[in-house]
Amino acid sequence: MGDDLCKSLYNLTDSIWLADGGFYLLIKPLRILAIILGAMIARAVISHFIMNVVKRASAGKAPTMLRPLREKIPTSVVNATTVFPERRRQRAEAIGSVLKSMVTVGVFSIAFLIVLSEFGIDLAPLIASLGIAGVALGFGAQTLVKDLIAGLFMLLEDQYGVGDVVDTGEAVGVVESVGLRTITVRDARGVLWYVRNGEIIRIGNKSQGWAQVMVDVPIGFVGVEEATGVLRQAVATFAADPEFAGDFIDPPQVLGVESISVDGAVLRTICKTSADKQWIVQRELRRRLTEALEASGIAAQMQAARTLRAAVPPEEGTVVAAESAS
Repeated sequence: MGDDLCKSLYNLTDSIWLADGGFYLLIKPLRILAIILGAMIARAVISHFIMNVVKRASAGKAPTMLRPLREKIPTSVVNATTVFPERRRQRAEAIGSVLKSMVTVGVFSIAFLIVLSEFGIDLAPLIASLGIAGVALGFGAQTLVKDLIAGLFMLLEDQYGVGDVVDTGEAVGVVESVGLRTITVRDARGVLWYVRNGEIIRIGNKSQGWAQVMVDVPIGFVGVEEATGVLRQAVATFAADPEFAGDFIDPPQVLGVESISVDGAVLRTICKTSADKQWIVQRELRRRLTEALEASGIAAQMQAARTLRAAVPPEEGTVVAAESAS
């Protein structure tokens, strides 16, 4: 089209200078403007598509590829594994922001190369140089690239989010912020840990789905059947309490003797609850079991046995045991 226009100008004016000038002063700028406008339109269209996907993901209608892993796995515990709307919205917006940035860089990089070609610049050496520079940058910043890729997959799979209690190995605490390169975790002592995504080999999320609460109660050498009956009565009362009944997925159970040592037997009690209620349920369960043992007199028997054992030296205790056996 440009050549035809130049020929038309030459035929009309019979001037090579005017024909060449029209090409560089009119046609070239129009081509460059068309390339820039095309890039802006392409970016706007792709960004609009990304925002539609983000809105669907915020409403819980994301494509299967963008759904968290736990939403792809069928489960009967629907209430315990529901992703909260605010968390879903934040995750979708974060993914959308990353995708829009990638689209912007990609589209305008291609447009920039096309504009350079319009000025007659040979792109082959430039692309080769950029390739070598990219390889060198990749080797020099491979940890950064590793962190960014790990962060992107973390967002796509929704492995953890703000407010989750996680165990990264070195740091255990509440996630305060999530980024493509690092996450920040506040531990129980108030220390803020900055953990690079690429350095996380495994992570335990204590805030997703359900949690199993286990409480081990030492009962010394008192009667196991008596102590088990007292604890079962306590957990039955706990499960029937309207204040906590809705927090259980499975009611508490006293499993029986978990271990035996020189200090006596240990009884284990378990219950399944939602992840966000596990600490409240665990503390209340401990309190009720302690009060039940105290009210039944078992705690006093345990204390008396410990006091007697501490007062009698090992040698005398052996003699007493031998005399009682005879």
